[in-house]
Amino acid sequence: MELQRSIYLQTVTIEEALERMFTALDPNDLIGWEEISVHEAAGRVTAEPVRARYSSPTYHSAAMDGVAVKAESTFSAREDRPVILRRNKDYIEINTGNPLPRSMDSVIMVEKINQEDEESITIDQPAYPWQNVRRIGEDIVATELLLPQNHRLSAYDIGALLSGGIWKIRVREKIFIHFIPTGDEVLDFMLQPEPRPGQVIESNSQVLACMVRDWGFGFHRTPPVPDDPTLLDTEVQKALDSPAHIVVIGAGSSAGSKDYTRKIIENKGRVLVHGLKAMPGKPTLLGLAENNKILVGAPGYPVSSVVCFERIIKPLALRLAGIYEREPEFVEARLTRKVPSRLGMEEFLRVSLGLVGDRYVATPLPRGAGMMTSLTRAQGLTRIPADLEGLQQEKTIRVELLRNKKEINQVLVCVGSHDNTLDLLANELMRYSPSIHLASTHVGSMGGITAAGQGSAHMAGVHLFDPEQNDYNFPFLEKYAPDLAFKLINLAIRHQGLIVAPGNPKKILSVADLARDDVLFINRQKGAGTRILLDYHLKKASITPEDIRGYSKEEYTHMGVAVNVLSGTADCGLGIQAAAKALELDFVPLAKERYDLLIPLEHLENKKIYKVIELLKSDEFKNKIMKLGGYETQLTGLEMKPGSGLSGADI
Repeated sequence: MELQRSIYLQTVTIEEALERMFTALDPNDLIGWEEISVHEAAGRVTAEPVRARYSSPTYHSAAMDGVAVKAESTFSAREDRPVILRRNKDYIEINTGNPLPRSMDSVIMVEKINQEDEESITIDQPAYPWQNVRRIGEDIVATELLLPQNHRLSAYDIGALLSGGIWKIRVREKIFIHFIPTGDEVLDFMLQPEPRPGQVIESNSQVLACMVRDWGFGFHRTPPVPDDPTLLDTEVQKALDSPAHIVVIGAGSSAGSKDYTRKIIENKGRVLVHGLKAMPGKPTLLGLAENNKILVGAPGYPVSSVVCFERIIKPLALRLAGIYEREPEFVEARLTRKVPSRLGMEEFLRVSLGLVGDRYVATPLPRGAGMMTSLTRAQGLTRIPADLEGLQQEKTIRVELLRNKKEINQVLVCVGSHDNTLDLLANELMRYSPSIHLASTHVGSMGGITAAGQGSAHMAGVHLFDPEQNDYNFPFLEKYAPDLAFKLINLAIRHQGLIVAPGNPKKILSVADLARDDVLFINRQKGAGTRILLDYHLKKASITPEDIRGYSKEEYTHMGVAVNVLSGTADCGLGIQAAAKALELDFVPLAKERYDLLIPLEHLENKKIYKVIELLKSDEFKNKIMKLGGYETQLTGLEMKPGSGLSGADI
């Protein structure tokens, strides 16, 4: 009886082969989730967004060794008129990390004090409130998004999760690869055989096993199966019924008379690729089983099999896991903000990195020693030499990539006003394959217009109201970015108001109450749309900034304002209702406003921007915005035109 030979299907490039598999494959149909302890989760991928349970720090604490004082008791200190402070009355000795005594609001470094005797010290410089103090929520705010779904957990992330009170976490289940060696001539290495002529010791499985474990995945192996189609069919079915996600049949994928792999895959599902335009590696065979598991026919020759492992199996496994392979690499990037530095000290600066147009832009992340989240959010690292006092804005810097370059190219750079819906948008964009990482920098609406005009951002969040034209954003763009070609797409109408403590103990009911002597206010930074809105309402009420205690004290986000109220640092602040709701604070409505995304026309065709607009137009995303509280979505996803205002909504 003449044995029939298998015939190759049309050979394709490695890139075409992977594209066929990616197109046919839906990882969500194959990969489930499991709940594990956070301290064992490094390297795993989140299955859902993770929000903090606790703030970090959970109490006001000393950032330096020294003495805790009431700042106002030091205001008169001068070099020629030092102030005397007495132990346990005017100051309390304190170490780094210790809770700040309730009566104190500042820490003076031990190097700045002069010990007069055991009971008194002198200082010759005044302290200011909250100097050298880590406040509640400085790093992490309870309920804020710590990590989005489909995020691979690093060692830094584990620290941030534990600091935020997360003990258990849902992660995508671990990828498992099952290898079945085949061939009458193949001997099981586990039996330590002595091969005779025509026999080989099976080793390809262990090459793959070592690679798989290095990738962070699980591996199983079946002992070698003879060239018997019935036996091979049985073992393949066992593997498909196991927890494995990828089943690899070693050898048997060529065009020989005993090469049964293609027939087996056809029986279990469908063949997508048989033959690569690659030498070695040509016999590689790819298919999908009826249960959506991946079937791979790997060549038998060792070098050829390694090509299959590295160029085909690894990308498929990583795609299933939702992670990227990192390769050490450097890029040149333009710095978006001036960074001061201490002369004589080399500094390692972590940055958020994104490709805007044809150049990389690097935005410095917070540099505090306790800022665990700066490690989690960084895409790059640059060094500031010891002989420099910092880096100037617009300077081209060399950045070491902390993530795969392909992943960084998927970063969507948003600069401008802060809003809680950006966290929601960030998480939803991570659902796409490949994932889109939203890196947002909060510098206020005016800062967003500047960044968009300078080509430093794909988009900017803006919500600037002009009472003279009774319109949003367009009057400011005409004045401050007259040459910028753009579109404004609405993200949401949001409710702004006064964030106050639960129960509103000071009965703050309107902007007029901000002028009371017993009310301490927390403001937003200059250029923020929220601050511009405040100034508008103050002017209407004939109140000057000088009338308000705390007007000059600034925060950069709505959640930062809310944390100040939660911790008692301020009695109230102007912010969005969603921030108050997130921290279970009370809210006094003041105004509705239009929060738009400013998109330069040069980025409108960018695939990442396309996905953003696609999301904004979906009912599912609009419903999620509404669940945050304090938002309206009748304009969400629509292009705004001059004079649109709020389209009938009350201001």
